Amino acid sequence: MSVNPLIFRQYDIRGDAEQDLTDETVTLIGQAFGTYVREHGSDQVLVGRDNRLSSERLRDALVSGLMASGCHVIDLGLVVTPMLYYARVYFQIDGGVMITGSHNPPEENGLKLACGEGTIYGDEILRLREIIAGGRFASGSGSRRSDSITEAYLAMLKEKIALGPRRLRVGVDSGNGTASLFAEEILTAWGCEALPLYCDSDGSFPHHHPDPVKTANLTDLRRTVQQQGADLGIAYDGDADRIGVVDELGQVIWGDKLMCLYWREILERYPNSLAIIEVKCSQATVSFLFVHGTSTCRLVR
Repeated sequence: MSVNPLIFRQYDIRGDAEQDLTDETVTLIGQAFGTYVREHGSDQVLVGRDNRLSSERLRDALVSGLMASGCHVIDLGLVVTPMLYYARVYFQIDGGVMITGSHNPPEENGLKLACGEGTIYGDEILRLREIIAGGRFASGSGSRRSDSITEAYLAMLKEKIALGPRRLRVGVDSGNGTASLFAEEILTAWGCEALPLYCDSDGSFPHHHPDPVKTANLTDLRRTVQQQGADLGIAYDGDADRIGVVDELGQVIWGDKLMCLYWREILERYPNSLAIIEVKCSQATVSFLFVHGTSTCRLVR
């Protein structure tokens, strides 16, 4: 079976859903990842998917491969990526696959893979390609059942986050992505008034690509915030593991400034903690952290 080697990226597996991620290819990936999970001492795998039009098909092919490798699959259904990661802790299952194209165009899709303490990347993803090339798959009689993490995840968010007494008005642009299914409910549970924009789930993303880091995709959110007098606006990517934020004037608050806001609160509680920031953060973020209570930073790519 010919598998495009270019779909094996540094942090995920990604390609054109119809050309690169055929049923045969995704089944092989499922067999390879099932083999990988079993090599690491487990035979259970959580599977979640975003709302892209191809994700259900990919789910079926992936699960077929996982079961053929002897893995027992828990299908979480339609979830955002943070839900899958939380489910690994909640169900105490290391293996996990999130089917998502993230912030990419609707014709693309992919797989984010987790095993052990976190997601796998780099050489570990290439290991799956090696397993496929060698054809050395584990085998067995796997199984599949459905379960939900939604109620537990939403309850956890409501318990952990408490906002001030003033009710915030929040513009929320889900970009028709998977956050459409959850964002308004989460904000309402925190006592906010949600001002929804493109919060109807539609995996063809008819209004704009679900990439909130590009300012062109924030145009409508900025206008909504300004016209409706919101306190802020939040935009989500396709699987809601990245956000774009605008203030009450519609000005973009870039990620490095957001990191400063987050770490200011963390360092007040846990002085001199190791601060983990992404490589795209500016030097201003590093300087801010050193001034506000940490002596150690680690960049993540």
